This record gives sequence, C-alpha cells and structure tokens, in this order.
Amino acid sequence: MRIVLLTGFEPFDQDAINPSWEAVRQLDGMPLGEDVQIVARRLPCAFATAGECLAQLIDELHPALIIATGLGPGRGEISIERVAINLNDARIPDNLGEQPIDTAVVVDGPAAYFSTLPIKAMVKAVREAGIAASVSQTAGTFVCNQVFYRLQHSLAGTGVRSGFIHVPYLPEQVVVSGQPSMALTTLVKGLQVAVLTAWQTSVDVTEAGGQVS
Repeated sequence: MRIVLLTGFEPFDQDAINPSWEAVRQLDGMPLGEDVQIVARRLPCAFATAGECLAQLIDELHPALIIATGLGPGRGEISIERVAINLNDARIPDNLGEQPIDTAVVVDGPAAYFSTLPIKAMVKAVREAGIAASVSQTAGTFVCNQVFYRLQHSLAGTGVRSGFIHVPYLPEQVVVSGQPSMALTTLVKGLQVAVLTAWQTSVDVTEAGGQVS
C-alpha cells in the first residue's frame, strides 16, 4: 500500500479548533486509486516539536507523497504554497510559549525551497470544482513555514514530492471578526481534489499564477 501523508495542525492562539486538522481528518483512509491511500495525522503547533513529529511520521510511514496543511488567517481561498523560507519570525508565541524571532529554520540551510508539487495544476483543478483557490507566494514565518521548510529540506534529492497548503477559517470561527472563511464541506472537497491532482499529475501546467504586488 502506497501512502499519501496529509497533515494538519492542532488548535493555536486560543482557538478551539484548527480547520486544517478538521478537514484532513475527514480524508484519513480515503483511497486515491488502486493500492494508494491517504493517511492523515495531526502536528503540534510548536517550533520545537512540529518538525520532529513530521520526521517521525516520514520514518514510520515512508509516504510516496506528503502535503502539510495549516490555517491561513485572513485568507478566503485554498492557498497552495510555492516557497518556504529559512526564517522563523513568530508574531505570537507557539503552543509551548516559544516565540523565535529572526532565527533560521535550519542553520546554514538554503535561503528557500520551492514546493515540488504541481501547484498550478492543483489550483486549476480546485477552481474547476467550483472552489476558490490560488497560488500563494508566502507561507508566512510561523510554524507552518517552519514545517514546510523542514519538509522540503528533509526530502531534497529523494524524489518524494511534497508541499504545503494554507486553508481559511471555518465560518463558526469568524462570527464576530467577520474574517474570510470557508465551509468545512467545501474545504474537505477542495483538499480532496488538490491531493488527487497532486498524486495524478507528474508535470505541472503552464498558467499564470503570480501577483503584481
């Protein structure tokens, strides 16, 4: 059985739930084809432990494809990330109370890593399913970016494709603030389409996905 590892994060910053985990947990065990199955796992939202937890999962499961997901506050679309940078600069403390500022994710590591997923094909497929999606040029500088960078760093040269997706809040989380959100059923469907496209697509499409500013 070949495994596609899909991860989400535990809640953070006083939220009771994290939509990334609420969505990916519903895809756990879903087949993507003959002898291919999604395995969903939850990561801690902490700089000191998230990367190590992910590394343990990779060693345990030997996945053929890995996609990490996390909450992108203020985003209204499924955001498929292009690049991870070698920088921790936390606006708030993580769940262990740590707040690294201007530190390297990996000392002496490259400045950045690009996703090895067919990100534009994934965005196209999600949009064709009637769900808002876009290529994102920044994964931030919090634990999401750290996990994304460490994922790409650990798999560099292995041929195992991997990347990161940010998701919006759920509607019940933003009743007061009015920030952008996406219904859980829509989010689950969008992630399912994105993961299936990543698995089935070996060469990305050539299509505009950049930003002016």
